[in-house]
Amino acid sequence: MGIATDTLVLVTDGRKMLFLRNEGDDKHMNLQVEKKERRDDAPDRELSTDAPGSVFSSGSSARSSYEETDFHQLEEDRWAHEAADRINSRALKNDFDGLVIIAPPKTLGELRKKLHKETEKRTILQIDKEMTNQPLNEIEKLIDGETEVEAPPEVLA
Repeated sequence: MGIATDTLVLVTDGRKMLFLRNEGDDKHMNLQVEKKERRDDAPDRELSTDAPGSVFSSGSSARSSYEETDFHQLEEDRWAHEAADRINSRALKNDFDGLVIIAPPKTLGELRKKLHKETEKRTILQIDKEMTNQPLNEIEKLIDGETEVEAPPEVLA
């Protein structure tokens, strides 16, 4: 069992976004790339300019430092929010009836925070797995495996 014709599939992580469309049917999926985007990570020196801060503890001369901000993670979260904004915009324009989202758990969590109710209504499947570097046939197999309906147990007579 697969997904309906014209279903939109978003495959993303913190660095890549793939928008795919099923041009096949629910029995023979045929994902085609609509759009592919990639961002390059900036070096640490371009993302932060200061060392982690420190603070004196009152009543002693001891110092403790703040944990350094993970700018790469912030950039990945921003990327996930941008993907959600794009998919929300498309849902509000009735660009798709069904949506499949495939993303690693952290990215999927960030996406879910930003999904519009209209997008949520159209989402038929969410898979928490990293698939941006996989060929289309592997993505099709994953979706097909997730949408299979289990056969009812046999009744012994």
